[in-house]
Amino acid sequence: MTRRHRVAWLAAFVVVFVLAFPQRFGDLSFDLGLGAGWFAPALLILGLRGLAPRAAALWAFVSALIGHALVFQWIYVATVHYGDAPVIVGVLAPFGLALYPAVFFAVFGAAWSGFGAAGRASPFVAAGLWVALEWARSFVLTGLPWALLGYAQHQNVSLLGLAPWTGVWGLSFATVLGSAALAALAIGARHRRESIAALGVVALLHVAGALDRARAETAPIGSVRIATLQGNIDQAVKWSPEWAERTLADYEALTRSAAAQGAQLVLWPETAVPGSPDWSEEISDRLGALALETNTTLVVGAVGAERIAEGGARYFDSAFVVAPDGRIVDRYDKTHLVPFGEYVPLRDLLGRFVSAIARGVATTDVSPGRAPRALVIPLPSGATLTAGVPICYELLFPNLVGRLVDEGGQVLLAITNDAWYGRTGAPYQFLVMTAVRAAENRVWTARAANTGVSAIIDDRGRVRMQTKLFEQTLLVADVPLRTGGSFYARHGDWLPIAASLVIVALAVASRMQRGGVEQ
Repeated sequence: MTRRHRVAWLAAFVVVFVLAFPQRFGDLSFDLGLGAGWFAPALLILGLRGLAPRAAALWAFVSALIGHALVFQWIYVATVHYGDAPVIVGVLAPFGLALYPAVFFAVFGAAWSGFGAAGRASPFVAAGLWVALEWARSFVLTGLPWALLGYAQHQNVSLLGLAPWTGVWGLSFATVLGSAALAALAIGARHRRESIAALGVVALLHVAGALDRARAETAPIGSVRIATLQGNIDQAVKWSPEWAERTLADYEALTRSAAAQGAQLVLWPETAVPGSPDWSEEISDRLGALALETNTTLVVGAVGAERIAEGGARYFDSAFVVAPDGRIVDRYDKTHLVPFGEYVPLRDLLGRFVSAIARGVATTDVSPGRAPRALVIPLPSGATLTAGVPICYELLFPNLVGRLVDEGGQVLLAITNDAWYGRTGAPYQFLVMTAVRAAENRVWTARAANTGVSAIIDDRGRVRMQTKLFEQTLLVADVPLRTGGSFYARHGDWLPIAASLVIVALAVASRMQRGGVEQ
């Protein structure tokens, strides 16, 4: 293959990979993932063919770096418009963020080349390797599992039926399996028989997912009328003292409107309150009085705070539960924080050069909560509701959200502040991830976002109601409650773990094979 042809294949991969996720440019928004997702891995594989491991790693790294930087272009808005960074920092920031997934793509390129040299580069190996590396992206160096290929299939009703059994990993596996089979057939590879078998497996996975979706739903144990509020507070003024009163007044007015529509539980977005109920008696009293006045339960995003030795303090990104009688009865602290957003990793080394973007929650680093846990929430009727309340970045991590449901969560109350992303594709990409979390765990999800997209999502990952970006509004819906969760909620990441074990075994066998040949 000539260099020009290789560049063409990999440039096509970059374009198709970007189109595999929802995008927005100006007033134009679109979602082509249902088609594009099937071709991205094939284009990468075709672009890497014939390369030695080191060269394959380099080409895959550069291609993934560019592709992910284009997906992550929203970080420009966060750093320049809201983080007050110089323009050059905003231009480079997407590439800095893209370095992380690009390393895993480099590993894919090197490993795929090595498997090819050993005669083991089948579509099944490609799918297992891809999923194993995506899974590693969910925890290595705290993880960044944004733009997993499985999310491209969120509109694929049949394949989404796999999510309660395999998590998003099953969607990625099926997508890469089919795509790698197409690539192998396109070049007439010796794995033709395996490629046809792989396409057959992909078809069977669609059938299995469709059958799961078609089966009768278990009856809910009840329902709760939930409102999600969207205050539409601009990030530039969100922490301004001059805006504090207006912000609280807006959310109070929205809450009263929700109560007038019969809401029993009202969900405010992440850090909706410009302060801490822990330290401000005025704020805690106002929240309590509002709950008492409206006879509703409030789940409110705000700053959690604790005093520590020597007059210091720790700050948390928290969700407060305010009972209908006005008492603050619980607080959940976000456990998985955003590196360089809410804290600076290796602060002693890097803190001299960079600061966390999300200033306002704390003057220094935000502290993580102790562990993910479901909350028992009192309702005006006297009954209680067990809910998981994932906060923003936590929604990226399938296993974390699954733990909230496995602990008894009957519904997910997701809160976030997507104002950082501006009018880009990121709010829509984040909505897709939230929808897949709902499908994975078989629970309805209410999503409250400061500037949108707020939504009500059913237990099959279908968005039933959603708001537009940058408007002040609310959604009210009767949300069914379910217990038991899903197979995935109970058993977690079994698929990528199994795939990783198989890939490691094949790698060892391939190395031993090469060693035997050399002897």
